[in-house]
Amino acid sequence: MNPVLELLVDRHHATDVEDPAAVRAMPVVLRVERSAPPSRTEVLEAAAAAAVAVCLDERALPGGEWHEEVVAWVRGRIRKVSRRARGAHWEAVLALPGVTVEVGGAQVRAFVPGLVSELPRELRRLQVSGSDLPPDEPGPVPPGAYELWLNPRVVMTAGKAAAQVGHASMLLAPRLSEARLDEWAAVDHRCAVRTPSAADWDRLVARPDVVLVRDAGYTEVAPGTATVAVNSRFG
Repeated sequence: MNPVLELLVDRHHATDVEDPAAVRAMPVVLRVERSAPPSRTEVLEAAAAAAVAVCLDERALPGGEWHEEVVAWVRGRIRKVSRRARGAHWEAVLALPGVTVEVGGAQVRAFVPGLVSELPRELRRLQVSGSDLPPDEPGPVPPGAYELWLNPRVVMTAGKAAAQVGHASMLLAPRLSEARLDEWAAVDHRCAVRTPSAADWDRLVARPDVVLVRDAGYTEVAPGTATVAVNSRFG
């Protein structure tokens, strides 16, 4: 198995107090142009695919240029920080190491994680707040996509939800067989983000084959809140 995925199997978040200088995070940048903002669902689906694509990239394997940074991050808390960019600021971040995924009219780039204290200027100048987008009605689930279900009882901005679905796609990956991973890669790690009814959510999370993302509670939601569920039964 991919060594990055091995670290994600049955992982538990660290509970010790972190040295602020040692905090690591994966920056995730949402392209939100003022004149033509993307749909919320497409942004979230692109974010989910981009986050896991960084971890599964050949450059994250042993000997690859991203390996040490990705492993150091996965061994701790898998924090993500979503930011928004437009125009020249979006073009500037494309030069930094990462993976861009486009879904419909949405573009999201997930970057190689690193120390928050050493965040590149091109990312540091981007806004974390103001990344919300209005709800929309998604279409049918695309072929080959894995469904990620948002908790209907939890209100999150698009930026917060983007980080959460990125966690979900990463926790799903190590539970898939090599064949399933290859099939998923062939469709660019396509995800379908949906919000079930409260009753359907309760039925989903009661199933033994469902993996839950529980937030650490740094922003927007209380610690331990279940934000996203993903079905791992195809592994």
